[in-house]
Amino acid sequence: MAQPTLECSGLRKAFDDLVAVDDVGFRIEPGETYGLLGPNGAGKTTSISMISGLLVRDGGSVVIGGKEMTTTSLETKALLGLVPQEIAIYPDLTARENLVFFGKLYGMSGKGLLGRVDEVLGVIGLTDRADDRSEEFSGGMKRRLNIGIGLLHKPSLLILDEPTVGVDPQSRNAILESVEQLSGEGMAVLYTTHYMEEAERLCDRVGIIDQGKIRAEGTRRELVQLVGQRDRIRLTATGGLEPAVTALSDLTAVEEADACDGEIDLLVSNAGEHLTEILSVVTGTGVSVSGVDIDEPNLESVFLHLTGRALRD
Repeated sequence: MAQPTLECSGLRKAFDDLVAVDDVGFRIEPGETYGLLGPNGAGKTTSISMISGLLVRDGGSVVIGGKEMTTTSLETKALLGLVPQEIAIYPDLTARENLVFFGKLYGMSGKGLLGRVDEVLGVIGLTDRADDRSEEFSGGMKRRLNIGIGLLHKPSLLILDEPTVGVDPQSRNAILESVEQLSGEGMAVLYTTHYMEEAERLCDRVGIIDQGKIRAEGTRRELVQLVGQRDRIRLTATGGLEPAVTALSDLTAVEEADACDGEIDLLVSNAGEHLTEILSVVTGTGVSVSGVDIDEPNLESVFLHLTGRALRD
Protein backbone atom coordinates (compact mmCIF):
# COMPACT_ATOMS: atom_id res chain seq x y z
CA MET A 1 0.00 0.00 0.00
CA ALA A 2 1.37 3.44 -0.94
CA GLN A 3 2.59 5.67 1.85
CA PRO A 4 0.05 8.38 2.77
CA THR A 5 1.08 11.94 2.03
CA LEU A 6 -0.19 13.07 5.43
CA GLU A 7 -0.74 11.00 8.53
CA CYS A 8 -1.58 12.72 11.79
CA SER A 9 -2.79 11.08 14.97
CA GLY A 10 -3.65 12.01 18.55
CA LEU A 11 -3.35 15.74 17.95
CA ARG A 12 -4.08 17.73 21.08
CA LYS A 13 -3.87 21.41 21.93
CA ALA A 14 -5.15 23.31 24.94
CA PHE A 15 -5.16 27.02 25.68
CA ASP A 16 -5.33 27.31 29.46
CA ASP A 17 -8.54 25.47 30.40
CA LEU A 18 -9.87 25.32 26.83
CA VAL A 19 -9.10 22.11 24.94
CA ALA A 20 -9.23 23.29 21.32
CA VAL A 21 -8.16 20.00 19.72
CA ASP A 22 -8.64 16.65 21.43
CA ASP A 23 -7.22 13.44 19.88
CA VAL A 24 -7.66 14.45 16.22
CA GLY A 25 -6.23 12.17 13.56
CA PHE A 26 -6.66 11.38 9.87
CA ARG A 27 -4.63 10.53 6.77
CA ILE A 28 -4.57 11.78 3.19
CA GLU A 29 -3.39 9.67 0.28
CA PRO A 30 -1.59 11.01 -2.83
CA GLY A 31 -4.11 12.51 -5.25
CA GLU A 32 -6.83 12.63 -2.58
CA THR A 33 -8.75 15.73 -1.52
CA TYR A 34 -9.73 15.54 2.13
CA GLY A 35 -12.28 17.97 3.51
CA LEU A 36 -12.06 19.08 7.13
CA LEU A 37 -15.46 20.51 7.98
CA GLY A 38 -16.67 22.07 11.18
CA PRO A 39 -18.54 25.08 12.55
CA ASN A 40 -16.62 28.12 13.75
CA GLY A 41 -14.55 27.32 16.82
CA ALA A 42 -14.55 23.58 16.13
CA GLY A 43 -10.75 23.25 16.04
CA LYS A 44 -10.04 23.37 12.28
CA THR A 45 -7.57 26.25 12.28
CA THR A 46 -5.74 24.95 15.35
CA SER A 47 -5.43 21.52 13.73
CA ILE A 48 -4.09 23.03 10.51
CA SER A 49 -1.61 25.16 12.45
CA MET A 50 -0.21 22.04 14.13
CA ILE A 51 -0.14 20.05 10.90
CA SER A 52 1.76 22.83 9.12
CA GLY A 53 4.29 23.25 11.95
CA LEU A 54 3.16 26.74 12.91
CA LEU A 55 1.94 25.76 16.37
CA VAL A 56 3.55 23.52 18.97
CA ARG A 57 1.23 20.62 19.71
CA ASP A 58 0.62 19.32 23.22
CA GLY A 59 0.39 15.77 21.96
CA GLY A 60 0.19 13.58 18.89
CA SER A 61 2.23 13.25 15.71
CA VAL A 62 2.24 14.69 12.20
CA VAL A 63 4.05 12.91 9.35
CA ILE A 64 4.20 14.35 5.83
CA GLY A 65 5.81 12.29 3.10
CA GLY A 66 7.29 10.00 5.71
CA LYS A 67 8.92 12.89 7.60
CA GLU A 68 7.96 14.07 11.08
CA MET A 69 6.64 17.64 11.27
CA THR A 70 7.68 19.99 14.07
CA THR A 71 7.85 23.76 14.27
CA THR A 72 11.55 23.57 13.27
CA SER A 73 11.32 20.87 10.57
CA LEU A 74 12.40 22.86 7.51
CA GLU A 75 12.83 19.73 5.37
CA THR A 76 9.29 18.59 6.15
CA LYS A 77 7.83 22.06 5.68
CA ALA A 78 9.33 22.10 2.18
CA LEU A 79 6.86 19.33 1.28
CA LEU A 80 3.94 21.56 2.25
CA GLY A 81 2.08 24.33 0.45
CA LEU A 82 -0.05 26.42 2.81
CA VAL A 83 -2.70 28.83 1.53
CA PRO A 84 -4.11 30.70 4.55
CA GLN A 85 -7.48 32.42 4.85
CA GLU A 86 -5.78 35.81 4.84
CA ILE A 87 -4.47 36.91 1.45
CA ALA A 88 -0.66 37.08 1.65
CA ILE A 89 0.62 38.91 -1.45
CA TYR A 90 2.43 42.17 -2.12
CA PRO A 91 -0.06 44.62 -3.70
CA ASP A 92 2.61 46.81 -5.31
CA LEU A 93 4.08 43.83 -7.21
CA THR A 94 2.66 42.25 -10.35
CA ALA A 95 1.35 38.70 -10.30
CA ARG A 96 4.56 37.49 -11.93
CA GLU A 97 6.76 39.48 -9.54
CA ASN A 98 4.90 38.06 -6.55
CA LEU A 99 5.43 34.54 -7.79
CA VAL A 100 9.10 35.12 -8.55
CA PHE A 101 9.66 36.68 -5.12
CA PHE A 102 8.05 33.80 -3.23
CA GLY A 103 9.74 31.28 -5.52
CA LYS A 104 13.11 32.64 -4.44
CA LEU A 105 12.07 32.25 -0.82
CA TYR A 106 11.46 28.57 -1.65
CA GLY A 107 15.05 28.38 -2.96
CA MET A 108 14.07 28.35 -6.63
CA SER A 109 16.03 30.34 -9.22
CA GLY A 110 16.93 30.84 -12.87
CA LYS A 111 15.05 29.39 -15.83
CA GLY A 112 13.50 26.72 -13.64
CA LEU A 113 11.78 29.36 -11.52
CA LEU A 114 10.63 31.43 -14.51
CA GLY A 115 9.26 28.37 -16.26
CA ARG A 116 7.40 27.27 -13.14
CA VAL A 117 5.95 30.77 -12.71
CA ASP A 118 4.48 30.55 -16.22
CA GLU A 119 3.02 27.12 -15.43
CA VAL A 120 1.39 28.36 -12.24
CA LEU A 121 -0.03 31.46 -13.94
CA GLY A 122 -1.77 29.08 -16.34
CA VAL A 123 -3.12 26.87 -13.56
CA ILE A 124 -4.63 29.83 -11.67
CA GLY A 125 -5.90 31.52 -14.85
CA LEU A 126 -3.85 34.73 -14.58
CA THR A 127 -1.59 34.47 -17.61
CA ASP A 128 -3.24 37.45 -19.29
CA ARG A 129 -2.86 39.55 -16.11
CA ALA A 130 0.64 38.39 -15.22
CA ASP A 131 2.23 41.83 -15.54
CA ASP A 132 -0.52 43.81 -13.81
CA ARG A 133 -0.01 45.01 -10.24
CA SER A 134 -1.95 42.80 -7.87
CA GLU A 135 -3.50 45.80 -6.10
CA GLU A 136 -5.61 46.18 -9.26
CA PHE A 137 -6.99 42.64 -8.95
CA SER A 138 -10.45 41.64 -7.78
CA GLY A 139 -10.73 39.70 -4.54
CA GLY A 140 -11.11 36.47 -6.48
CA MET A 141 -7.99 37.10 -8.55
CA LYS A 142 -5.99 37.83 -5.40
CA ARG A 143 -7.22 34.54 -3.94
CA ARG A 144 -6.08 32.70 -7.07
CA LEU A 145 -2.67 34.34 -6.86
CA ASN A 146 -2.49 33.33 -3.21
CA ILE A 147 -3.09 29.72 -4.24
CA GLY A 148 -0.46 30.02 -6.98
CA ILE A 149 2.16 30.99 -4.40
CA GLY A 150 1.41 27.80 -2.47
CA LEU A 151 1.82 25.73 -5.64
CA LEU A 152 5.14 27.10 -6.85
CA HIS A 153 7.46 24.50 -5.36
CA LYS A 154 5.19 21.56 -6.28
CA PRO A 155 4.35 20.51 -2.72
CA SER A 156 3.30 16.99 -1.84
CA LEU A 157 0.49 18.38 0.33
CA LEU A 158 -1.47 21.55 -0.37
CA ILE A 159 -3.50 23.00 2.52
CA LEU A 160 -6.31 25.32 1.42
CA ASP A 161 -7.98 27.07 4.35
CA GLU A 162 -11.31 28.46 3.10
CA PRO A 163 -9.84 29.63 -0.23
CA THR A 164 -13.11 30.92 -1.73
CA VAL A 165 -14.29 33.24 1.04
CA GLY A 166 -15.61 36.51 -0.39
CA VAL A 167 -14.90 35.78 -4.06
CA ASP A 168 -17.16 36.22 -7.07
CA PRO A 169 -18.81 33.14 -8.65
CA GLN A 170 -16.49 33.13 -11.68
CA SER A 171 -13.32 33.18 -9.57
CA ARG A 172 -14.79 30.65 -7.19
CA ASN A 173 -15.41 28.22 -10.01
CA ALA A 174 -11.89 28.82 -11.35
CA ILE A 175 -10.46 27.98 -7.92
CA LEU A 176 -12.51 24.79 -7.67
CA GLU A 177 -11.43 23.72 -11.17
CA SER A 178 -7.80 24.30 -10.19
CA VAL A 179 -8.18 22.12 -7.10
CA GLU A 180 -9.78 19.36 -9.17
CA GLN A 181 -6.88 19.54 -11.63
CA LEU A 182 -4.26 19.36 -8.86
CA SER A 183 -5.76 16.30 -7.21
CA GLY A 184 -6.04 14.69 -10.64
CA GLU A 185 -2.29 15.19 -11.04
CA GLY A 186 -1.53 13.36 -7.78
CA MET A 187 -1.26 16.20 -5.27
CA ALA A 188 -2.80 15.58 -1.85
CA VAL A 189 -5.11 18.40 -0.75
CA LEU A 190 -6.42 19.29 2.70
CA TYR A 191 -9.42 21.55 2.18
CA THR A 192 -11.51 23.51 4.66
CA THR A 193 -14.59 25.41 3.62
CA HIS A 194 -17.81 26.98 4.87
CA TYR A 195 -19.59 25.98 1.66
CA MET A 196 -20.98 22.46 1.80
CA GLU A 197 -21.44 22.31 -1.97
CA GLU A 198 -17.68 22.73 -2.38
CA ALA A 199 -17.04 19.73 -0.15
CA GLU A 200 -19.63 17.72 -2.10
CA ARG A 201 -17.88 18.61 -5.37
CA LEU A 202 -14.22 18.32 -4.41
CA CYS A 203 -13.66 16.01 -1.49
CA ASP A 204 -13.02 12.28 -1.80
CA ARG A 205 -13.37 11.92 1.96
CA VAL A 206 -14.55 14.25 4.71
CA GLY A 207 -13.79 14.54 8.39
CA ILE A 208 -16.39 16.35 10.49
CA ILE A 209 -14.84 18.09 13.49
CA ASP A 210 -16.77 19.64 16.36
CA GLN A 211 -15.67 20.73 19.84
CA GLY A 212 -12.13 19.65 19.03
CA LYS A 213 -12.97 16.06 18.09
CA ILE A 214 -13.47 14.22 14.80
CA ARG A 215 -17.10 13.15 15.03
CA ALA A 216 -17.18 11.13 11.81
CA GLU A 217 -15.07 10.46 8.74
CA GLY A 218 -15.56 8.86 5.34
CA THR A 219 -16.92 9.35 1.84
CA ARG A 220 -20.24 11.10 1.43
CA ARG A 221 -21.96 7.75 1.01
CA GLU A 222 -20.26 6.28 4.09
CA LEU A 223 -21.22 9.27 6.23
CA VAL A 224 -24.81 9.14 5.03
CA GLN A 225 -25.03 5.45 5.93
CA LEU A 226 -23.32 6.05 9.26
CA VAL A 227 -26.08 8.33 10.49
CA GLY A 228 -28.84 6.20 9.01
CA GLN A 229 -29.83 8.50 6.16
CA ARG A 230 -31.53 6.86 3.18
CA ASP A 231 -32.32 7.83 -0.40
CA ARG A 232 -35.87 8.68 -1.42
CA ILE A 233 -37.23 7.67 -4.80
CA ARG A 234 -40.48 9.05 -6.19
CA LEU A 235 -42.01 7.32 -9.21
CA THR A 236 -44.75 9.02 -11.23
CA ALA A 237 -46.80 6.10 -12.47
CA THR A 238 -50.14 4.92 -13.85
CA GLY A 239 -51.84 1.58 -13.34
CA GLY A 240 -52.43 -0.59 -10.30
CA LEU A 241 -50.04 0.98 -7.83
CA GLU A 242 -50.94 -1.11 -4.77
CA PRO A 243 -49.70 -4.42 -6.27
CA ALA A 244 -46.52 -2.61 -7.27
CA VAL A 245 -46.04 -1.35 -3.70
CA THR A 246 -46.54 -4.88 -2.35
CA ALA A 247 -43.94 -6.27 -4.75
CA LEU A 248 -41.50 -3.48 -3.93
CA SER A 249 -41.87 -4.06 -0.20
CA ASP A 250 -40.41 -7.54 -0.69
CA LEU A 251 -37.11 -6.11 -1.97
CA THR A 252 -34.31 -6.08 0.61
CA ALA A 253 -33.15 -2.60 -0.42
CA VAL A 254 -36.59 -1.03 0.03
CA GLU A 255 -37.27 0.00 3.61
CA GLU A 256 -40.57 1.78 3.02
CA ALA A 257 -43.00 1.90 0.09
CA ASP A 258 -46.23 3.83 -0.29
CA ALA A 259 -48.53 4.99 -3.09
CA CYS A 260 -50.67 8.11 -3.30
CA ASP A 261 -52.07 10.33 -6.07
CA GLY A 262 -50.33 8.61 -8.97
CA GLU A 263 -46.95 8.40 -7.22
CA ILE A 264 -44.96 5.68 -5.50
CA ASP A 265 -42.68 6.88 -2.70
CA LEU A 266 -39.78 4.67 -1.62
CA LEU A 267 -37.14 4.83 1.09
CA VAL A 268 -34.10 2.97 -0.24
CA SER A 269 -30.64 2.17 1.13
CA ASN A 270 -28.82 3.00 -2.12
CA ALA A 271 -30.88 4.32 -5.01
CA GLY A 272 -28.09 4.19 -7.60
CA GLU A 273 -27.45 0.48 -7.07
CA HIS A 274 -31.07 -0.62 -6.96
CA LEU A 275 -32.97 1.67 -9.34
CA THR A 276 -32.86 -0.76 -12.27
CA GLU A 277 -34.22 -3.58 -10.12
CA ILE A 278 -36.95 -1.32 -8.69
CA LEU A 279 -38.13 -0.21 -12.13
CA SER A 280 -38.12 -3.82 -13.34
CA VAL A 281 -40.33 -4.90 -10.44
CA VAL A 282 -42.75 -2.01 -10.96
CA THR A 283 -43.16 -2.53 -14.72
CA GLY A 284 -43.46 -6.26 -14.08
CA THR A 285 -46.72 -5.60 -12.23
CA GLY A 286 -48.15 -3.79 -15.26
CA VAL A 287 -47.49 -0.26 -14.00
CA SER A 288 -46.26 2.39 -16.45
CA VAL A 289 -43.58 4.75 -15.07
CA SER A 290 -43.42 8.26 -16.58
CA GLY A 291 -41.07 9.97 -14.14
CA VAL A 292 -38.32 9.21 -11.64
CA ASP A 293 -37.05 11.60 -8.96
CA ILE A 294 -34.22 10.66 -6.59
CA ASP A 295 -33.47 12.66 -3.45
CA GLU A 296 -30.11 11.67 -1.99
CA PRO A 297 -29.21 12.98 1.48
CA ASN A 298 -26.24 15.35 1.31
CA LEU A 299 -23.40 16.28 3.62
CA GLU A 300 -25.44 19.16 5.04
CA SER A 301 -27.98 16.78 6.53
CA VAL A 302 -25.21 14.58 7.93
CA PHE A 303 -23.43 17.61 9.39
CA LEU A 304 -26.58 18.88 11.07
CA HIS A 305 -27.24 15.43 12.49
CA LEU A 306 -23.74 15.14 13.98
CA THR A 307 -23.18 18.68 15.25
CA GLY A 308 -26.67 20.13 15.61
CA ARG A 309 -25.42 23.24 13.78
CA ALA A 310 -25.12 24.46 10.22
CA LEU A 311 -21.62 24.61 8.74
CA ARG A 312 -21.58 28.42 8.74
CA ASP A 313 -22.56 28.70 12.43
